[in-house]
Amino acid sequence: MKINVAARIADIDASGWNRLAGSDFPFLRHEFLHAAESTGCVSSETGWSPRHITISDECGRMLAAMPLYRKTNSWGEFVFDWSWAAAYHRVALPYYPKLVSAVPFTPAPSNRLLLADANDEEVALRLVEAAVELAKDSGCSSLHILFPLARELDVLRGAGMKLRKDCQFHWHNREYGSFDDFLSTFSSAKRKKARRDRRRVSEQGIEFRWLKGDQTNASIWRDVYGLISSTFLRRGSMPYYDYAFFTTIARTLPQNVLVILAERHGLPIAAAVFYEGATTLYGRYWGSDSHYDALHFETCYYQGIDYCIANGLARFEPGTQGEHKISRGFVPVDTWSAHWLARPEFFSAVERYLKEERRHVDRYITAVSRHSPYREENGEATRDADGRVEAGRESVKPPK
Repeated sequence: MKINVAARIADIDASGWNRLAGSDFPFLRHEFLHAAESTGCVSSETGWSPRHITISDECGRMLAAMPLYRKTNSWGEFVFDWSWAAAYHRVALPYYPKLVSAVPFTPAPSNRLLLADANDEEVALRLVEAAVELAKDSGCSSLHILFPLARELDVLRGAGMKLRKDCQFHWHNREYGSFDDFLSTFSSAKRKKARRDRRRVSEQGIEFRWLKGDQTNASIWRDVYGLISSTFLRRGSMPYYDYAFFTTIARTLPQNVLVILAERHGLPIAAAVFYEGATTLYGRYWGSDSHYDALHFETCYYQGIDYCIANGLARFEPGTQGEHKISRGFVPVDTWSAHWLARPEFFSAVERYLKEERRHVDRYITAVSRHSPYREENGEATRDADGRVEAGRESVKPPK
């Protein structure tokens, strides 16, 4: 097997990469990663220097790949290790640079070990080992694999990495025929609250349009990006991805980009940008020109659920954070990351920390699950009958 490290996604064959990436996760596609790099949103200036790994056979056929970056900060990762960096700093050791396998600024579980044969554990293990070797050879403090799928955890653990647990809130389509069909599974009080939220939006004269990438144009994107960037600026920052990135992926991945545009008196007042995979809708950016009662919930959550029901999508992953998603029908699911640190004394300390943190996450999931809006007979439990936890695309037994 031949191992190669590429400093640009453009140096990797697009068809070979996409064959491994598949259609479930649009943000793993070559076009998406290329747009991020070619527009400068992902670069050494933003702290993300590509170090993508590929493995090929003797005939040059790509067997495996890993999106990988040399990081000089921890921004845009959504698996927080600031305290680890501070611990290194206190003893005058460098935590940066580090290696991170992730999709920049995109906290969605997806494959990190892109394999031609999903069952080839030998190649998968070699891919992780190659990333660890690169970290050692390039003087990086550590390797972090963020938001892998559940089926990848055994390989990561087998390679000596330590697993970190967290949770997100996802919505599952139980073959609902309509939004009212979905709400019928709620308790009476929660159902009335959701309907009241939606009614408040319509009473303000707000209407919505669903636009795929090929239904947008430069003018629409100027409006959308203006709404998003002004909302970010009110919070003291700029969006990670810029106008050029959005217009690029709208052109190169037109069926995977969805804009939900809120309009009042024919003028855009709010927007949310989503990515659409084969089975799942992924919520990303949101912006508005002012505050409107219940508009954020409607644009980012209820409209997304409506879209999934109308288009037969099985899942809706609206992003990180938010106990407020529970009352809107989203349920907690496990997410994971895997970590390797070069210095054994820090690695041991991190391992102890992760064990304690996992107990806290389990207690948190139990606590927030009590606030589920579903009637008991329709409860969206986070664990199946065997006590297994939903993570990524399937249920797995929690690692010891």
